[in-house]
Amino acid sequence: MLFRKVLGISGFDVIGEAKNGEEAVSLYTSFPKKPDIILMDHRMPIKNGIEATKQILNINKKSKIIFTSADNSIKQEALSIGAKSFLDKPFSITDLIDIIKKVSINLE
Repeated sequence: MLFRKVLGISGFDVIGEAKNGEEAVSLYTSFPKKPDIILMDHRMPIKNGIEATKQILNINKKSKIIFTSADNSIKQEALSIGAKSFLDKPFSITDLIDIIKKVSINLE
């Protein structure tokens, strides 16, 4: 909820949020207009962020995913499967907004 409020104040529209990786994939597929950027956590119930990212990228390889995790050991894997950026936890709101803006610049 904090991210939703801060991102809203910063001028971003948050169109959805998921409690687990399976819900993230389901929510993504339900959007008629896909989100410009997806924030993906690694440790989630049912389906982790790596699995959810792979599925979303299989649906649309141009999806812009910013991966977040405190587990730095999965950083290389997240980037190698197609995440556009990796944000180490804990991170500041400023870092999050900076990364979103950087990835936004590269939207096709």
